[in-house]
This record gives sequence, C-alpha cells and structure tokens, in this order.
Amino acid sequence: MTALASRGQLRMSLLRYALVTVPLVLLLGTVSGRIANSGYGNPWFDALAKPDFMPPGWLFGLVWTILYILLGLALAILLHARGAQRRGRAVGLFVVQLLLNFAWSPVFFAWHRIDWALTLIGAMIVLTLALVLLLWPIRRSAALLMLPYLAWIGFAAALTFAIGQLNPNASEVAPQPVTTDITL
Repeated sequence: MTALASRGQLRMSLLRYALVTVPLVLLLGTVSGRIANSGYGNPWFDALAKPDFMPPGWLFGLVWTILYILLGLALAILLHARGAQRRGRAVGLFVVQLLLNFAWSPVFFAWHRIDWALTLIGAMIVLTLALVLLLWPIRRSAALLMLPYLAWIGFAAALTFAIGQLNPNASEVAPQPVTTDITL
C-alpha cells in the first residue's frame, strides 16, 4: 500500500500517543511529589520561613496538574512528528529535563537541600529553553505548550531562592514534634 494517511488517521495516531504520554507524565510527576512528601503538610517545609509572594498550597497542585498535562501533550506531539529532523535529540532533551523535574521534589522536600534544588531548577530552565528552541522548527505547537512550564519553573526558581535566603540553615531545621499533651 502506497497511500498516505488521511487527516483522521493522523489525528487518531496523535491521540494514541497522548493517551499514553499525558497519564504517564501526570502519574510520574504525582508519584515524585508523593514520595518526597511535597508541599504543605511536610513538617520540615512547614517549619521554614516563606517569602511574601508564596502562593497558597492548593495552587501548586492545580498548576502542576495542568503543567504535567501540557508536558504530556507536548511529548505526544513530538513523538508524533516521525521523520522530523532533530526529533530524536528533542525527545532526549525532553526526557532529561523531565527527569530533573521529577528529581526536584525529593531533593528539596525529602533531602532538604535547597542549594541542590536551586541548581536542579536552574538546569531545568536552561534545558527547557533549549528544548523550546529545538521544538520550534519541529512542531511549533509543542514548543508553545512548553512556555507555561518554563514560566512556572522560573517562578519556582525565584521561590526556591527566596526560601534559601530566608532559611540559611534549612537543612538543619527540625520541625517541632507534635504532642497531644495538654498544658495548663
């Protein structure tokens, strides 16, 4: 058979990719955060001083859910671009920056290493910017889907830096033990 795929077949092919990549990215991001006990409710994090521009806790869950969906869609679009020049390099770069993203929560929330987390997020920003530039000629829509993520990790870098400045001995911060004693 020498016929080209129809538009409908191409859409279905992209949909099949998205049905795998979107839930996978969302699941891996969620698992990374859960394993690290990310966010409010983490005793170490709750004990840290926070900057004035720190958003409420519920916003992080909402934003990361949306961003992981966008990342999954961008990956599906990229994988669907079979035959495109530099596609393999873009997929590799996408995977590396995503692995750094998944590593950030354990480094920050579980290991209490704000300095390493800041280095990681700096690398994420550089790699994501490079990825956007690499994606632009391959699939502009995938590059555009990466821009909200790039903006959010820039904001997250500012938060991480500010938390590090407010808590110079953050790795030594010990949360107060919870007690059920009643003091009179």
